[in-house]
Amino acid sequence: MNENKIRKLLNEGKPTTCTRIWSTWSFFTEALGATGNFDYMEFAAEYAPYSQVDLENIARAAELHNMGTMIKLDFMNRGFTAQKAIASGFQAILFVDHETPAEVKESIKMIKPNTPSDKGLYGTPQRRFIGTRPNVSQTEHAQRLRDIVICFMIESEEAMKNIDEICSIEGVDMLQFGPSDYSLSVGWNRNEHIEELKAEERKMIDVALKHGIQPRCEIKKVEAAQYYIDLGVRHFSLGDQFDKINQFWKEEGARIRKIADELK
Repeated sequence: MNENKIRKLLNEGKPTTCTRIWSTWSFFTEALGATGNFDYMEFAAEYAPYSQVDLENIARAAELHNMGTMIKLDFMNRGFTAQKAIASGFQAILFVDHETPAEVKESIKMIKPNTPSDKGLYGTPQRRFIGTRPNVSQTEHAQRLRDIVICFMIESEEAMKNIDEICSIEGVDMLQFGPSDYSLSVGWNRNEHIEELKAEERKMIDVALKHGIQPRCEIKKVEAAQYYIDLGVRHFSLGDQFDKINQFWKEEGARIRKIADELK
């Protein structure tokens, strides 16, 4: 059974690097792992279509290069998808849209082992478990579930009101601020309230660190990391597969469109 790389780095107090992929084609996960630059990848399942076979192939491709895997889930089917992703080999779950401590506790229970001590809801499904089921005992499987890194998006006004209580819940490993959904929850357009959003994010980071929870921040460029480092952040998700492709299409596409139009 492979060691959970993300959990290992967290336990050792080391920083982590990640990037986000939308594509289910495992070639991209394998190519990313081959660079050796990222501790784990995040699959944006909240945004992209996928199958359970896709999840297994993504996990296999990451394992080829000892790269960890995180999945970002929709809220409504989070229990089902989280359990299937873990059974496929994913090492971390990024839960979205949670607003109350009760919702956070419920989600954690869904992916903790169904043992007398853990009191979770996850049994022993006959899935790959990294190395195929016959190679992993029930107690090893239970420990693997305990090692799953659990991260929550804080992305609404209600969640921020409950931030101290959420950070006090056993099992929460990481938090990430979501400015777009937070803006929606308070009736803002994100681009019109940059400073207010940064203030809320700083509050989340400060509260998380006080409770021993690690904040995780998305950045578009490496230069943006220092701002967060100064706030105590050590975990970064750099870039987004679709954002980078879309930027190229818009910027370079506009240039070639202009050239083509001038040739008419």
